[in-house]
Amino acid sequence: MQHWLVVRGRGERPLERVHTDRVQAHRSSKRPSVQPGDRVVLYASVWQAVYGIAEVTGPPEHDPQKTRWSWRFPLRAVAVVDDLDRAPAVEEAGVFPSSLWRHSHIRLTEEQFERARTLIEAAAAGGPVRR
Repeated sequence: MQHWLVVRGRGERPLERVHTDRVQAHRSSKRPSVQPGDRVVLYASVWQAVYGIAEVTGPPEHDPQKTRWSWRFPLRAVAVVDDLDRAPAVEEAGVFPSSLWRHSHIRLTEEQFERARTLIEAAAAGGPVRR
């Protein structure tokens, strides 16, 4: 099992609100290396915050009709912070935004994933926000 950080809502379409029921898939411009069973941390790029944990539930699929974001893989939300003002900063998980500017997903170490998971679960449960 691998751990990933996936970038949600960037550029011309920044993430404004979290909709747990919309955490169903992630799109990528290049073929992602994710596999079913992998875990992902959801990252709101404009906010520079991590706000959710999800599981990859199926293999990546390619849509040749799309010129952009032609790869897609299904997700199942595990824990989500529904208010981005309460979401922990990505640096608290040991991930620095400069490594994210060109990719829609990056591999995380187990330590980074566990730190993010702990922070997200605490924030989702209404715990203190450390910003």
